[in-house]
Amino acid sequence: MLLAVASLTAYVFYVWLGDFRRGLAGATDARAFPGAVPCSWATVGVAVAGALALLGLETGGEYGLGVSQQQSNITVLYLVAMVCAAFGEELVFRGFLVVTTRGTFALVASILGFSLLFALGHPFLWAWKSMADGQPKQLIFDFSLKAWWSTAMVFIFSFWLYALRFPVCYPKLNPRHSLIPCIAAHLAKNLGVFMIKLAQGHVSGWW
Repeated sequence: MLLAVASLTAYVFYVWLGDFRRGLAGATDARAFPGAVPCSWATVGVAVAGALALLGLETGGEYGLGVSQQQSNITVLYLVAMVCAAFGEELVFRGFLVVTTRGTFALVASILGFSLLFALGHPFLWAWKSMADGQPKQLIFDFSLKAWWSTAMVFIFSFWLYALRFPVCYPKLNPRHSLIPCIAAHLAKNLGVFMIKLAQGHVSGWW
């Protein structure tokens, strides 16, 4: 499954990169993938800095709330999925799932709504798993402090990613609505999460 997801993501990224290269050369194509346009290095720097600052806030909050040990364990191979998510989730959410043709209010409302969907889609408040070996899987809800904190931070992070592509308050940050800052920020955060889990002892084995 992981290999299939990685292969599909690599292929879609290859197509997106082709659109980006054509856009970089000055060509316009209404059928191009969203956000396949360049941006400044300064914008990428702001994106990555903001993502790491939010990761620092999330990690510090976990220690402050006393829930830092309630981390899920991952494997080294899971890093592949985290890298794929940096592009795949950005293309879906910040690329397609946003309303851009009905004014600023609709844009902001869609950002809030899809950020909520993005946060609830991450399995913190819920999980699909079996309670014991050999038992069928079932939907299990978790309304602990750790689950609410993680969900809230994913919502805030999603809002930051949308703000990078559609900086309503400062349009000069990303005037062409490039998806590159979002991808860079997401990748930086996911790599940061992996390194923190590794340091905390929550990376268990290679696969």
